[in-house]
Amino acid sequence: MELLGRENEQDTIKDGLTSSESKLIAVYGRRRVGKTFMIRQHFQGQMSFEISGLYRGDMTDQLDHWTDTLGQYGHYIPVGTEITTWMSAFGQLKIFIDNLSGKKKKVIFIDELPWFDTPRSKFLTAFESFWNSYCTKRNDLLVIICGSAASWMIQKILKNKGGLHNRVSAQINLQPFNLYETELFLRKKGILWDKYSIIQLYMTTGGIPYYLDAVRKGESVVQFVDRVCFKKDGLLYGEFDELYASLFSNSEIHEQIVATLATVGKGMTRTILVSKSGLSSGGTLTKALEELDKSGFIDKVIPYKGGVNKALYKLTDPFTLFHFKFMVVKGKRVKSSWQTKALSQSWKSWSGFAFERLCFTHTDQIQRALGLQVIQTEISSWQGKSEKENGAQIDMIIDRSDNIINVCEIKFSSGEYSIDKAYAQNLRNKLAKFSEHKANKKKALFLTLITPQGVSTNMYSQELIQSEVKGNQLFKKDTKV
Repeated sequence: MELLGRENEQDTIKDGLTSSESKLIAVYGRRRVGKTFMIRQHFQGQMSFEISGLYRGDMTDQLDHWTDTLGQYGHYIPVGTEITTWMSAFGQLKIFIDNLSGKKKKVIFIDELPWFDTPRSKFLTAFESFWNSYCTKRNDLLVIICGSAASWMIQKILKNKGGLHNRVSAQINLQPFNLYETELFLRKKGILWDKYSIIQLYMTTGGIPYYLDAVRKGESVVQFVDRVCFKKDGLLYGEFDELYASLFSNSEIHEQIVATLATVGKGMTRTILVSKSGLSSGGTLTKALEELDKSGFIDKVIPYKGGVNKALYKLTDPFTLFHFKFMVVKGKRVKSSWQTKALSQSWKSWSGFAFERLCFTHTDQIQRALGLQVIQTEISSWQGKSEKENGAQIDMIIDRSDNIINVCEIKFSSGEYSIDKAYAQNLRNKLAKFSEHKANKKKALFLTLITPQGVSTNMYSQELIQSEVKGNQLFKKDTKV
């Protein structure tokens, strides 16, 4: 399949290719997000050298693999000079590069870099030497390093305090597809679902290309989810058990964090997270939270005018949310089929939070739907804390520089959402309480409703709603750079 989307990431790679200096690009992101596919498709077999680490291979396995791969590229190591250390391995790579002809940039792609770094192997020391003492003295190399083990890539490469400190020319944190890219991907496969169905799919699995590739022609979203999540041989039946372990060292901490966050839809402060999870509040927790955030599993949301110390951590990964809500409940695997649960009250309750998460990953599209492309904004949420404000909360606040605040209510429904008398009064109360709380009293409040299918017109919607965003408006190409 052709490479879809990823325009900004491809531009980063092109910049490295056209630079007058050698460049080092680090690519990381969660398992199955399409890192290797993106790089291979970009170069279409034009890389000078490509190798991938062996999962759980020891140092001998990795070095033998390095030797074999050099041989596949026509570089044979003389008998008696076998590769036994990483310094000698990179030494042979230097000889191979020296023998390459042509003035174009030579692309060296080392995939799954963390897997090469086995205990006491000194791999990272050798790689640092290769880059600092060899690559930087040339102007014709583009070295791309890639890894799914996010914790290793972040701590050992991006935050390196030794020989690689500030040596990475650019980093690509590859994110899942958005709704626009998801629909494009499915249509390329001949899957012609409507936008509401794609929203339902996204709320369950997110925009992970590997997951989306499992969708078959002729099946509904419900049938797909039932097949891949609830059948023992399903693609995602045991995915959670491998997902975090493949990304993070000491993944038990990361799993405990997401399991705790999954119990509260609106998120929780660090203090509450520590209390509910039983984890210690220290550097280990800080590191794990940062790794989960950078990998796209959680989001750190600053409440409206609340300050960093009141930040809420929210679980944003759709599949993890779905896993804890429906696939494994209280540590036990759910045996019933998804078709029996897809219309349950539990699903209706969960879908509201899942759609809210989806909206927070598509804020660029929401702002464009409201015509805010050239207006400076700050996005947050708000929950009343005083006795007077008790129970009041607003899903999304868009604080604008043109003296307006969009108070966004996010509601999921299968058809047009209808505002009844009780909900209308609830909205009036929210607006009144937030109006007293807001920092700038002069700013006008515009009530905005975000729904999959739109808002039905009645006396309450005409009275209260200033603007709305429909699900189809979330299917726009991302303009973020």
